[in-house]
Amino acid sequence: MNRVVDAKGLACPLPVVNAKKAAQEMKEGGILTVYVDNEIAVQNLQKFAGQKGYEASGKKIEEKVYEVTIHVTAAEGQTVSSGQEEEIACTPDIRKKGITVVVSSDQMGNGEEKLGRTLMKAFLFALTRQDELPETIMFYNSGAFLSCEGSQSLEDLKNLEAEGVNIMTCGTCLDFYGLKEKLAVGTVTNMYEIVETMEKADKIIRP
Repeated sequence: MNRVVDAKGLACPLPVVNAKKAAQEMKEGGILTVYVDNEIAVQNLQKFAGQKGYEASGKKIEEKVYEVTIHVTAAEGQTVSSGQEEEIACTPDIRKKGITVVVSSDQMGNGEEKLGRTLMKAFLFALTRQDELPETIMFYNSGAFLSCEGSQSLEDLKNLEAEGVNIMTCGTCLDFYGLKEKLAVGTVTNMYEIVETMEKADKIIRP
């Protein structure tokens, strides 16, 4: 018996709570598919599956929609409750709320272009290694090249996006540079959203 749980929009620990309840009802085992809207929920569901000894995998299927597949064994439906619920821990969201990184060029600093591009690549890589990640990274002007096909920073940006960081690139800039069909990570944004995000940011970092 297969089950589907839509947990989009639910805060931790509700996605895991709902998944656990569904798994307990699958007395003969089967595939439990859970839909969530953030990477942290994916991690929590995979942790839950690991604790139960289930195989699990997660993937992003569209913007802010993740699919977690859990192979539930028949043993779960036969488990006798001890009267005590297992503690469900939430993986902390390591995004730094209110921190926005604004990237307006594919180079860092002024001077030699080759050095500037090397520094920018190193900066974006260094972001992935921080204990707390920014909430949003915005790219505009020639910074738009960094989120498109051919960028040496694509892997780093995809890793940041997988951790829940919002990656946004100016649509006007993509059109100007002929990159509209080459965006490879994040979403297209506009000047209204750029201004709004910057106004609401507690801190803006400009490499």
